[in-house]
Amino acid sequence: MARLLDREATHVRTLARELARREIAFVVIAARGTSDNAARYAQYAFGLLNRLPVALATPSLTTIYRRPPRVAGALVIGISQSGRSPDIVETLAAARRAGAPTLAIVNDDASPLARAAENVLPLHAGREGSVAATKTYTAELAAVALLAASLAGRSKVVDALRRIPEAMSAALGTEPAARRAAALFAKTAHAIVLGRGVNLATAFEVALKLKELSLLFAEPYSTADFQHGPRALLSRDRGDIRALVISPPGCATEPELTALAARLVRLGEKVITIGAGKGRVLPTPLVPELLSPLVAVVPGQLLALHVARARGLDPDDPRGIQKVTETF
Repeated sequence: MARLLDREATHVRTLARELARREIAFVVIAARGTSDNAARYAQYAFGLLNRLPVALATPSLTTIYRRPPRVAGALVIGISQSGRSPDIVETLAAARRAGAPTLAIVNDDASPLARAAENVLPLHAGREGSVAATKTYTAELAAVALLAASLAGRSKVVDALRRIPEAMSAALGTEPAARRAAALFAKTAHAIVLGRGVNLATAFEVALKLKELSLLFAEPYSTADFQHGPRALLSRDRGDIRALVISPPGCATEPELTALAARLVRLGEKVITIGAGKGRVLPTPLVPELLSPLVAVVPGQLLALHVARARGLDPDDPRGIQKVTETF
């Protein structure tokens, strides 16, 4: 994370000045899997800092249906660890042919995605050793935050971002607690992961890691959507669903999430909270709300690691996934 910021902050400031001259009205982001969750975070980062609406691309419109969207006024971004998924590459290539400014946020700056884009923001994360992406995900979040803050001219946000590596190191200290909490998931088949606001992306990403590594059917929800029906899944009679609540301290959503966690505890559910709140808590340090997803996801990644081991699975050899996934 520190390497990314050291090497790219000046480049991104220059890129932001160039994009400002293009009169960007909205952002379209093409991504898959873990990177798609970084795109969910971008919806909040660009919304809060730049008041720009962000749409998640539908790559099959370009690759299968041959009906690429109109992108006049858009900044089109591709986010990818490997930069090798053909549908993401073609989405950016089509946008560039249409005259839209394009940017690849990618860990391999020699990849097809990097070649397809007008501009490249390398992640500098080094080789991702795990099959399920972890450090490249947090690097993608940092890249998005750096770009949004630079576009907005918010130097204080960039300064705060430079302090995030220290906070992430502190969050790594939750591993013993994550190992103990993993025992709650060892025998269950279902989990819900709840978040809201900037940490909705964290809920989606932690749920994905639990699915990939632990073969646990983990379903992510916005707490707002959860109240509109899925909460019926939980009752005193069931007791077979585990709840994970993403509630970093100091966030605008903290009161709502704390109250929801307390209700789940009263229902008899086994609740784990990342951040602050009720149930078994994996604490995270206080950081600016916009940057809290970079820290909050770390205990979630550690939890997924130890849930996999508690269920007798090898997190370094997950079933059915591979390092590079090509979709068309």
